[in-house]
Amino acid sequence: MALSVSVMSWTAPSVERTFAPDEGDEATLLNAFLEFHRETLLWKCSSLTGEQLAQRPVSTTVMSLLGLLRHLTDVERQWLRIVGDGEEVDSLYWGKPGRDSDFDDVTAADAERDYQAYVTEIDRCRALQDKDLDAIIVNPQDGGRFTFRWILIHLIEEYARHNGHADLIREAIDGETGE
Repeated sequence: MALSVSVMSWTAPSVERTFAPDEGDEATLLNAFLEFHRETLLWKCSSLTGEQLAQRPVSTTVMSLLGLLRHLTDVERQWLRIVGDGEEVDSLYWGKPGRDSDFDDVTAADAERDYQAYVTEIDRCRALQDKDLDAIIVNPQDGGRFTFRWILIHLIEEYARHNGHADLIREAIDGETGE
C-alpha cells in the first residue's frame, strides 16, 4: 500500500502598497518613492507560489519574479550597505559565473528563502537611508564618488525599470495587471 504525501507549496504573502505623499521635503519624497517601488515588487509577487515565482514565462529572457527579487537584494546590498555605508559584506547572488548569476539557478524550492532574504535586506537598508543627501560617498570597490542623493535616485530608477519587467512577467503568469 503506497502512502500519499501532500506537500504544501509556499505562497508569497499579500502586500499592500503605500503611495508616496504628494508633498514633502526632498529626502522624504525620495525615501517614500523608493519604499513604494520596494512594495510594488513585493506586490507583484503577492499570492504566487514558489513555482510561479520561479517561472520564466517570457521566452526571450531569463528573468523571473524570483530572479528579480534576488537581483534587487544585491542591488540594495551593493548601494546602501557596501557603497553607502562601507560595510564589508559579500553579495548573496552576484559574482557567480555568468553575467546574470542572480537570475540563474532559480528554483521553486528556494523561493521562500530568497523572498525572505530580500525582505531582510530591505529592512537592513532602510536603517541606512537617513544620510545627508549632499554627503559624498566613495565607493570602496573602485573609488567612484556619488552623492547620497544620486544613490537614492539610482535605486528608484533601478526599481522602476525592473518593476516594469515584473509587471509583464506577472501578467504572463496569471493575467494580473496593475500599475
